[in-house]
Amino acid sequence: MKNKMVGFPEVSLLVMGLAAMWLMPNDLSFLTRIITSALFVLSLDLVLGYGGIVTLGHAAFFGVGAYAAGVYAISISGEPLTGLLVGGVVGGLVALVTGALLLRTHGLTCLMMTIAIAQILLEVLNKWRSVTGGDDGLSGIVVEPIFGVFEFDFMGRTGFVYSLITLVVCFWIMRKLVSSPFGLTCVGIREDRLRMTALGCNVYLHALVMYVAGGVFAGIAGALMAQTTQVVGLSSLGFTWSAEALVMLVLGGMGHLWGAVIGTILFMVVHHFASAIDPFQWMFVIGGLLVAVVLLFPQGLAQAGIGMFQKIFGYGRIAEEKS
Repeated sequence: MKNKMVGFPEVSLLVMGLAAMWLMPNDLSFLTRIITSALFVLSLDLVLGYGGIVTLGHAAFFGVGAYAAGVYAISISGEPLTGLLVGGVVGGLVALVTGALLLRTHGLTCLMMTIAIAQILLEVLNKWRSVTGGDDGLSGIVVEPIFGVFEFDFMGRTGFVYSLITLVVCFWIMRKLVSSPFGLTCVGIREDRLRMTALGCNVYLHALVMYVAGGVFAGIAGALMAQTTQVVGLSSLGFTWSAEALVMLVLGGMGHLWGAVIGTILFMVVHHFASAIDPFQWMFVIGGLLVAVVLLFPQGLAQAGIGMFQKIFGYGRIAEEKS
């Protein structure tokens, strides 16, 4: 059964995306934002859900990846795939440099340092107006056709399919990562740091590698956002974006890749319709939803949904832990 289910989560994700495209052909820009956000929340799940590293500054990697891809497209090349690579590399490098420092701390100190680092990066990019545009943001990003054939059209079809394929590929890589011996070791560190240290595990190195992996995927998500919207603003590094991503992850369930996807979809859809009804009180709806989910499904909606899925199809935990 294990071999038969190889790739099933990615196929499910692809089918869900294509079905959404067919059902909502006039809302592709909104669907693309959901995909970009889902990839960002997935990267946060690597850091928090699997690595056990509490952070409220994860948007820093998303933002620097977005700016890096935007500057690359304007100054060097508009080729989209290399732009994604640039965003991921820059996000990973920033995570490596900052993680090497902050991961030597724990608990509240580490949490506060993640916020401080994100704010420092935001101010640096704000003052670097000649490159980033400062408060006005980075605009004028032009993306070349994918493989020289598929142009980004006004309706957003190419951008949506491109984003969906990127999400599916990244999901597959993350699933392999968290189900590997390295990923399982990180889960053990999250559960009992002292015991893993006693067993001879290099806790600091494992945490740093997982933190860098989260930075890479967050950078890719930022680059994807820059390419599909063709504009980057300082809000991409803001505290609000980090906090919203955390809410999405809690809704879906931490330590579960499907939880990040489900939580993002739920949050974005509720946000979309609630803000359309009342632009000033929509956070009340999100707050009520979060309280209800935490009380009724403390492990997140994904665990409840996948538990039902397992009963119907009769096999063990899919998605991350089996391939």
